[in-house]
Amino acid sequence: MKKRIGRIVAYLVLIGLGIVGAAPFLYLLVLSSKRRIEILSQVPPRLTFDWATIARTYNEVLYSQGMLAFTRNSIIVVGAATIVALIIGTPAAYAFSRMRFRGDENLINTILSLRFMPPIAIIVPIVFMFHYLGLRDTLGGLIIIDTLMNLPIAVLLMKSFFDDVPRDIDEAAMIDGATRLQTFARAVLPLVRGGMAATAVLCFIFSWTEFLLSLFLTNSIRTVPVKITTFVTSTGSEWGFIAALGTSAVVPSFIFILLVQKQLVRGLTFGSLKE
Repeated sequence: MKKRIGRIVAYLVLIGLGIVGAAPFLYLLVLSSKRRIEILSQVPPRLTFDWATIARTYNEVLYSQGMLAFTRNSIIVVGAATIVALIIGTPAAYAFSRMRFRGDENLINTILSLRFMPPIAIIVPIVFMFHYLGLRDTLGGLIIIDTLMNLPIAVLLMKSFFDDVPRDIDEAAMIDGATRLQTFARAVLPLVRGGMAATAVLCFIFSWTEFLLSLFLTNSIRTVPVKITTFVTSTGSEWGFIAALGTSAVVPSFIFILLVQKQLVRGLTFGSLKE
């Protein structure tokens, strides 16, 4: 009986947390179903849905306002930056985890400090550098800068996952005749796939929500966060469009997390492998 009561309480708590977490998105959906005059005259807005207004607002946002093109830009940039960051950061993390060399601790601390550097501190030299290299207002330029911003977090997170894999696995593989590269690719890497999924989700979210660098490095090629600001003007804000854009911007992240959900859970619970 005590276990059953405890389980019921746990479910109720989880349901309550789920409602609290979903409330902002439901509120955005409500705002996107109303006209601007209704949003401004009803404070707080009534929790009712007008499906005709919703259809009209999302049709306007997706087609007339070019949301699909901006979403495509964001998906290309974020997807490429996440993949490249993992391709470069995962071997680097393995090297930091398994090899010792002079200055390795200082290098790790330097990588960590780069992640905490605010983008506003380096935006001016980056803008000039990208301008002279012909990378400004290009998808390639955005991919490069997002990759550089994601690399520190990819290296540090993957290093922690590699540290949880016993070194005995490496030694056993190398005793069997495997090279260091084969050991990494065939013996160790399959064990940290969950960690790679967790790292990919974080890199994806950081890139998807990145605003300042995209704002300064693009003019015509815009991403979703930058596009949202165009509805805030000196004559007023189109709150219905902003709410529709905010709701639409959540969908790609949600789909990506669903695709890697199993590996993500493994990554978040990783640590059962100990030396």
